Amino acid sequence: MLQNEMISPTMQTSEKTQPRQKTKKPPHFLCVCLNPTIQKTIVFDKIEPGEVNRSSNWRIDAAGKGVIPTRILTQLGEKAIHLTQLGGPTRAWFLTMCAADGISVEWVESGAPIRFCTTLIEETEGRTTELVEESLQVAPETSDSLVERFVDLAKQADAVLLSGTVAAGIEKGTMARFARIAWDVGAHLYLDIKKQDLLECLEFHPVCAKPNLEELAQTLGIPYANVRDEEFARKLVEEQGRRFFGEYGTYLVVTRGAKSTLYWDGQKLCEYPVESVKVRNPIGSGDAFGAGLARILERHGSIHEAVAEGTRLGGLNAAQLKPGTLFS
Repeated sequence: MLQNEMISPTMQTSEKTQPRQKTKKPPHFLCVCLNPTIQKTIVFDKIEPGEVNRSSNWRIDAAGKGVIPTRILTQLGEKAIHLTQLGGPTRAWFLTMCAADGISVEWVESGAPIRFCTTLIEETEGRTTELVEESLQVAPETSDSLVERFVDLAKQADAVLLSGTVAAGIEKGTMARFARIAWDVGAHLYLDIKKQDLLECLEFHPVCAKPNLEELAQTLGIPYANVRDEEFARKLVEEQGRRFFGEYGTYLVVTRGAKSTLYWDGQKLCEYPVESVKVRNPIGSGDAFGAGLARILERHGSIHEAVAEGTRLGGLNAAQLKPGTLFS
């Protein structure tokens, strides 16, 4: 019965428990992503298409949109736990890499080998290419096992960060189940997700939603070519920012890569410039940004201060070769 109740997020707001009030104690973060990644980063001077390209400068790291904010928050001295699904022969290796970074991981067995993603960096060209493997199918019971584990962890958390796409085989609506549980136990909710997952979670009044511009367009069914127009992009973020805040009390923050960040502060559209840094590897900068947003808002800062901190952390990450870190 309890699981059935958690699947369908249809209760009226008045029937739900209000999120707990922020306190002076350090916040406890729970970072959730259901699509773990082992990231290989290879550096070249320049890649010659169709030729053999060799490099002695490469690294392998535990990564993904749940690992990275957990690592960033941990490096900042915050208490953070990552919840995910794991399986296959590289699971122990993944966990060993997380442990070496001081990342606390809670996981359930999924039977699905962890995917690899590869970053190709061309230093002469100043170009980064990302090769993304889609996830393999998880076992049928994985979604319910994750929800069961989430219930216990959310009770201990002040803030829940839901990030990324879900692996193949994860039941539709699982992110909304997490969001409802977070609301019911009074944890503050932060979203770095897109499409239906984002729309379904809005009912549970997240503090902040942080899609990038392409993800926002995908969520709303708008061709990405349209949002490349500056005037169109600004009007879109203003319109949706007003709606998110008016209907759900949710700040909408939209990152745009090297362009300025657009966000709605509750009254007006605001803009924050991206800091100029010598970029080594941009992978994970958006996730670092999201960690900074949540950290400052949980520590009673304003949305303006949170965006500034997110920008700072995103820049620090981009200056490192290792994805999703503030220092080498």
